[in-house]
Amino acid sequence: MASEAGKTFQRFAVFGESSSSGTEMNNKNFSKLCRDCGIMDGKTVTSTDVDIVFSKVKAKNARTITFQQFQEAMKELGQKRFKDKKPDEALENIYKLMEGKDPATTGVTKATTVGGVSRLTDTSKYTGSHKERFDESGKGKGIAGREEATDNSGYVSGYKGAGTYDEKNSK
Repeated sequence: MASEAGKTFQRFAVFGESSSSGTEMNNKNFSKLCRDCGIMDGKTVTSTDVDIVFSKVKAKNARTITFQQFQEAMKELGQKRFKDKKPDEALENIYKLMEGKDPATTGVTKATTVGGVSRLTDTSKYTGSHKERFDESGKGKGIAGREEATDNSGYVSGYKGAGTYDEKNSK
């Protein structure tokens, strides 16, 4: 059962963290795991309880917890969630709740395409200087599309003898 919990721990640890290796989990992802797996029910286990348990099990100056600390946190939350059961049974029930769960992305904000919004966000219909900011696929060019390249040579623009000062005065 703990191996399944380890897999769930790793999936939630890397969720939203591109640099994470999956060995440590931050408070945001720990809260998400508790919410998505049904450990946090809003009555016996609230978000405040989850935050307090996370702070209890982590090291004093750390921001993340390891899998061993995660197991300690699950023991505490299990005793709180399943008060009428023994600590071992409560931990088993917590692991059953976590079994095979992935981080959910339901309820995530999506771009709206209502009425005029799709017309305004279609880069192929842009004109004038705004058209230069996007390539054919509609992807932005970044700073290259926003700024004109400035000439920092020290010469006035349009000066035909630009760059000839050194040639004339080096003799």
